[in-house]
Amino acid sequence: MYSRITYHTYTPIGMIKYVRDSSHTMSAEVLADRIEGAMGIGGWRRDAVFIIVSALSLLFSFLGFDIFGLDPAWIAVILCGIPISVDAIVGLLLRHDIKADVIVFIALVAALYIGDIFTAGEVAAIMQIGGLLEDLTAERSRKDIDRLMRLAPVTACRIDGDTESVIPASSVRIGDMLRVRPGETVPADGRIVSGETSIDNSSVTGESVPVDRIPGDEVFSGTINLFGAFDMRAERDGGDGFIQRMARMMESADAGKSKVVGIADRWAGWIVFAVMAIALAVYLLTDDIIRTVAVLVVFCPCAFVLATPTAIVAAIGNASRHGFLVRDGGSLERLADVNKVFFDKTGTLTYGKLTVVSVLPSEGVSEQELITVAAAAETLSEHPVGKAIVSDCRERGYAIGQPESGRSVPGKGVESVMDGRKVIVGNLPMMGSVGVQVPGSDGMGGTAVHVSSDGRYMGSIVLSDAIREDSSDAISSLLAQSIEPVLATGDSEAVAQSVASGLGIREVHAGCLPEDKLRLVGSSGSGVCMVGDGINDSPSLKAADVGISMGGVGSDIAIEASDIVAVEDGIGGIPGLIALSKAMMRRIKANIAIAMCLNAVAICLAVAGYLTPFAGALVHNAGSVFVVVNSAFLLRWAWPGRGTEAPEQ
Repeated sequence: MYSRITYHTYTPIGMIKYVRDSSHTMSAEVLADRIEGAMGIGGWRRDAVFIIVSALSLLFSFLGFDIFGLDPAWIAVILCGIPISVDAIVGLLLRHDIKADVIVFIALVAALYIGDIFTAGEVAAIMQIGGLLEDLTAERSRKDIDRLMRLAPVTACRIDGDTESVIPASSVRIGDMLRVRPGETVPADGRIVSGETSIDNSSVTGESVPVDRIPGDEVFSGTINLFGAFDMRAERDGGDGFIQRMARMMESADAGKSKVVGIADRWAGWIVFAVMAIALAVYLLTDDIIRTVAVLVVFCPCAFVLATPTAIVAAIGNASRHGFLVRDGGSLERLADVNKVFFDKTGTLTYGKLTVVSVLPSEGVSEQELITVAAAAETLSEHPVGKAIVSDCRERGYAIGQPESGRSVPGKGVESVMDGRKVIVGNLPMMGSVGVQVPGSDGMGGTAVHVSSDGRYMGSIVLSDAIREDSSDAISSLLAQSIEPVLATGDSEAVAQSVASGLGIREVHAGCLPEDKLRLVGSSGSGVCMVGDGINDSPSLKAADVGISMGGVGSDIAIEASDIVAVEDGIGGIPGLIALSKAMMRRIKANIAIAMCLNAVAICLAVAGYLTPFAGALVHNAGSVFVVVNSAFLLRWAWPGRGTEAPEQ
């Protein structure tokens, strides 16, 4: 970095000259970033070392020791003061950004001017402590990125003619031919060239039933190939998959995007002018430079400005620990004002896993005969529909026979021979292909599997999604917080009402297309949250004040459109997340109130001459540390039902 920017650019004149020089095309913003990078501004490990060394130097200074005839407090001034000063100068001159660092820089220079090296070092060191605490609260979210990236596809099998080679999934490029075998994860988005299979597509579309795929069909990175091997052509680079996109979303988490932080920053700008005016007035009226410097030291709005971002980052860290990845602090701020939550059904309120909900035998056929015949035939299949039927039959305590022969028909069902009878279990096209007439049925909104024996229709078995165990408690908790849950689903009215009644949801919208969900969210006013998992939920996730997507089963598009990702899936933690956001806002307001009151009292004492620069630094920076530590407690804030402590009221 030093090879690109010479040291003279660190001086104000040098920086201005560098930007104004027509031979340079680098923007002021880029130059500011590079200067800060070259100086190593940031990094909690470096800050920790600097703070420890500075604390020792301040201790030696307080005890009256000298180092080569110099006050040891100079070490704190250099280690902690220079980064703060550079950040203040760069922000002011290149970004026109007036923040707390500017006032700290003014106070530091004023203290040095009167020869109070200890106060200058103390101001810089304690400001650095606040930055360290903020960095440490953010570290939890960064660790979650590493854990998330370990879930991404690792390898891919690239084919070139008759040659196969295993390469890193991240090395897949558009146009590569890839081979995916049963049980493997699809390494990149692409299209099948040869082979037929069934794909567990739940991570992309939220569909609970595996999707049959033939040549020409699209497949997505991160989905699972369940059965046959197939060759595909990559239409997207391997490093641009679902997991990688979610990780990039995490990395964008920035408390500075919060609206509350923006207000604090604007106030900090006015404080700079106020402090200069008051300090000048004190000097003109008293002709006392010590009292003037004390005002400058006390007026540093460190506690005020640190109060908000530290609370936000601590709350983001807490949310990450409970399985929620938050894009920015503004999302949590808006979540605190939510009064209505829209829910998708499949993969959100339900598991996205099929279970038998109805067994509908024809006249003359018993329920036991229908389920046992179907289960025996489905023992030949590895399809989730077949597994659900077999599992249900066993749960009922029925014995399952073994077919004499049979085969699976991809995309249709199974055909088998049992006791000399030809048994067909499959969908409507399967029945039509063998000439079996099926009475009209909508399957009650579920997946209907039909059964025939020697051309005689025996009945149908209806499968549907199972409601998540935590959905009922979550809905009850939301209602207890006076938050109205709403079900908006593409399923039929019968299925939607069945799920809603079981969960206590009063407002239901069935048969919703993506544009319908978007319209519902848009017409509900402010304080709206949308919870979904599929591509069809993306527009409404984006339109809602807060969008929450299911990370494990959700589509990458839905994740990109959302503000918060539930990594572990399920809505059980959403009431706790809302409670956390409200606790965060209470903590922010308390921090700002404490900071303003402390500063007001300290300023009055400094103007009256009761606080020296040294005492002012102690009082003021003690307040800074207090609000940061107070914010850091949000990291351990106990969620309702997940901790031993009662939630904050």
